[in-house]
Amino acid sequence: MTTFPTLTDFLAEPIAKRALLACLMIGFSNGFVSAFVVLRKSALKIGTLSHALLPGIALAVLMVGLTAWSALAGAVFAALIVGLGSIFLSRTSRLDQDTSMGILYTTAFAGGYLILTQLNIRQKLDEWLFGSIVGMADSDLWIAFGISLIAVITLTALQRSLLIYLFEPNIAASLGVPVRFLNYATFAITILVLISSLQAVGCILSVGLLVAPAATVYLLTDNARTLFWGGGLIGAFGSVLAFFISYPLGWSVSATIILVLGSLFLLAYIFSPRYGLFSKRRRA
Repeated sequence: MTTFPTLTDFLAEPIAKRALLACLMIGFSNGFVSAFVVLRKSALKIGTLSHALLPGIALAVLMVGLTAWSALAGAVFAALIVGLGSIFLSRTSRLDQDTSMGILYTTAFAGGYLILTQLNIRQKLDEWLFGSIVGMADSDLWIAFGISLIAVITLTALQRSLLIYLFEPNIAASLGVPVRFLNYATFAITILVLISSLQAVGCILSVGLLVAPAATVYLLTDNARTLFWGGGLIGAFGSVLAFFISYPLGWSVSATIILVLGSLFLLAYIFSPRYGLFSKRRRA
């Protein structure tokens, strides 16, 4: 009869320690940046870009082989092509940006999938689609740490200007806030954070990690600044909790992270003192 190590024994392994640290870092950075995504109301665009990462990885693997850095560079390239390409199409045709992005990302995703299936790396394909946080190497962890640090420090430093830009873009421009710079900088940071979670939850589930934490906090507070740190804490807590839930049940850590964050959002939706479902019924 096959026996599996207990959770305590598993936590003593380096692979488990890396996965737990990754849950903490990636959960916090994604939750922190999710405040910008929620305030900007760009969740669907981020979901589109998350699917666009796959073809970039596929081209990178095809051209230079499979490494952590080639996958990162390919994902960044694909996100930029789809994001900027959708803007170019919308400005040079009758199509709006959302329609253009929908065409580009589905076409690119299909092409990337076909390339990866021909390369016969089925296991890696599953990891990129659905994530494998337990399989993260030291290099993946360092990349996630660097991106998380850059994202949190940059958004914290730009927070005042960013909030003015998000709520009153015209006033922000009149006050000398570099609106165009903020637009490109926040877009770049969001893409990098999205890529940092690719190994953890995959390109299909990553949008949940980049939206649910701040969406949960949004139902609990009117303070926009609280969304950033509150989203970070929710993201980190939900990811770590999912790690401890998934092992004894034999569930995928990646899917469990999104399930836990979705459950926390549902609890906030129902029981929020001010904006919850029960609160609205009592006021009615």
